[in-house]
Amino acid sequence: MVVKRRTMLGTAVLTCLGVFWSGSLVGATWDESSVRAALTSIVRTLAGDIGPRSYMAPANLNAAADVISQRLASFGYELTVQPYRVKELAVRNIIAERRGTELPDRVIVIGAHYDSVAGSPGADDNASGVAVLLELARLHAETRFRKTVRFVAFTLEEPPFFRSRHMGSRIYARSLKDRDEQVEGMFCLESGGYFSEDKGSQSFSLLVFWLRWRYPTTGNFITIVSNADSQPLQTQVRDALRTHMDVPVETYTGPSWIPGVDWSDHGSFWNEGYPAVMLTDTALFRNPRYHRSTDLPDTLDYRAMTELVRGLSGALTALDERR
Repeated sequence: MVVKRRTMLGTAVLTCLGVFWSGSLVGATWDESSVRAALTSIVRTLAGDIGPRSYMAPANLNAAADVISQRLASFGYELTVQPYRVKELAVRNIIAERRGTELPDRVIVIGAHYDSVAGSPGADDNASGVAVLLELARLHAETRFRKTVRFVAFTLEEPPFFRSRHMGSRIYARSLKDRDEQVEGMFCLESGGYFSEDKGSQSFSLLVFWLRWRYPTTGNFITIVSNADSQPLQTQVRDALRTHMDVPVETYTGPSWIPGVDWSDHGSFWNEGYPAVMLTDTALFRNPRYHRSTDLPDTLDYRAMTELVRGLSGALTALDERR
């Protein structure tokens, strides 16, 4: 069952928030301080005020979904709620759509999961991804995209549902395939807020230890992870990020058997044959607080997250303009 909600808010709300966009963010006025403040506020609400958002804390999980829905609705989006059940647990994905003006049947998805692992407030994993998602949606609330753009908040990415048919992104990606929708690309925002300038702060999987000679050992960069089929999308996103933001960008392309390569919602889209990339700070390979009770809002780098919003806006615009 799909439930739709429409709001009549829009430009007035954006004006109150100090945002004055007309068309693409790229080339428009950029208010860095307001973006950083909004990112900080969202992470503190999810990981601070609400706290752990796992299947073991359904009230918190629902509270997070409510916050996300309210914010998206306040920007003027028509929301689609995709509810489903896992035994006695009722959960939902949240979709905000900006329908394309010229090529509405060609779809771009930007997604992030809003649940956390049990016992962790999940500031980096993954309130950071949700915050970037919501800021992109806010800044582009009035953009006239040529193609249809959907901002999607997924539930149940974390264990014990991780890589299972119960993941919110699996449910959503499968529904797209069932409707034969044409997804041109999916951006998965996964753990994007932890950065360090300390030498040796970036580690690597023991199965691919040779990567330490190819990649920086200082954890101050964003990685775009892809499989072979999604490499053209990865290249376009990489080029846009390097053009529009000052955080270093690295790429990795590999098979799913490499630990970490398909460890988020992009893997659900790969399963359905859709091109998708994950944008990440590499999570457990960098953040010592990964999946711990110490994954708290004050440990994140909101300047770098602000730059990521800027870069992703450029990537979104580039993908929308591609013929």
